[in-house]
Amino acid sequence: MVIRPLLPDLLAALPLPTLAVDRAERIVAMNTAAQTLVGTAALDRHYINVLRQPTVVDAVEQCQRDGKPHEAHYLSSDGGNDTRFQVYVSAVSGSDYVLLSFQDITQLTKASQMRRDFVANVSHELRTPLTALMGFIETLRGPARDDAPARDRFLGIMTGEAERMNRLVGDLLSLSRVESEERLRPTQKVDLRYVVQSTLRNLNPLAVEAEVSLVPRMADNDLPMIGDSDQLLQVFTNLIENAIKYGGKGKTVEIDVETTLRDPSLRGPAVRVTVIDHGPGIDPLHIPRLTERFYRADSHRSRALGGTGLGLAIVKHILSRHRGRLKIDSELGKGSRFTVILPLDPAQD
Repeated sequence: MVIRPLLPDLLAALPLPTLAVDRAERIVAMNTAAQTLVGTAALDRHYINVLRQPTVVDAVEQCQRDGKPHEAHYLSSDGGNDTRFQVYVSAVSGSDYVLLSFQDITQLTKASQMRRDFVANVSHELRTPLTALMGFIETLRGPARDDAPARDRFLGIMTGEAERMNRLVGDLLSLSRVESEERLRPTQKVDLRYVVQSTLRNLNPLAVEAEVSLVPRMADNDLPMIGDSDQLLQVFTNLIENAIKYGGKGKTVEIDVETTLRDPSLRGPAVRVTVIDHGPGIDPLHIPRLTERFYRADSHRSRALGGTGLGLAIVKHILSRHRGRLKIDSELGKGSRFTVILPLDPAQD
């Protein structure tokens, strides 16, 4: 039989927040983790006054009646953040005590919600072009069967919708790949100056078409670092292409490249590549969420310009793999600044 004087030592050996309730429904013992969760003043108080959540109360009452294990959920708050616990309620054989153990499942719950949101977003993004394609196919089979001008116009729209789905699938595959490699540090020796120059060459036709001038400002010296050149090219392609598209016709896009011996955010030698546009800017309200999957500050304009809502999420994961940072500054009517901060490797110079 477990006697009350032994309970504190027994509970102290358990890693999860755990407390014991006696037949009189009072908390008679708890470990340090449980004190952090419910407070030290909970000892010797009625457990209902401490926990105050019906699902937990029901689980304890059922356990006291039938002696079988039960489970419940307990919601708490940790410094302004909501936390969710799975509560395991079990009777101690040969005694009048019921033990409550709290397992933090906050991150599991968030991950599950993120998966559900991701599936819902992908379904929504694919449903729109698919619905359009199905509608035009039905029209081409029926009323527009012999209408050549309408057929050509509809086929052009269908091509655009198919290309949109193709871009979305491509970005989804790219996002999946960079997420799977995020914890694997790159091993290649890369000259970041060459990567930026390659990006500018690749995007020059797009800039000419949009009547946008690309203005790079960087020194002639090499910028050695350890990285994945293809992924870094993807980062700067995304940011500069966005600046061209959203900056506005006839404007300039500036690319500033600066080095520092000690960057405050990386605490070591670093290079800062800042892409500056002079477009309408972004409401500061949207900035903290811009790197979320499928988040768009201007959904209609983004879709019209062929955006999938995944580009900045891909950038975030690539920079995380390279131990880099992304800083976004913008003001409505005054354009935007996207700054990539990456660690340099002077030993490679």
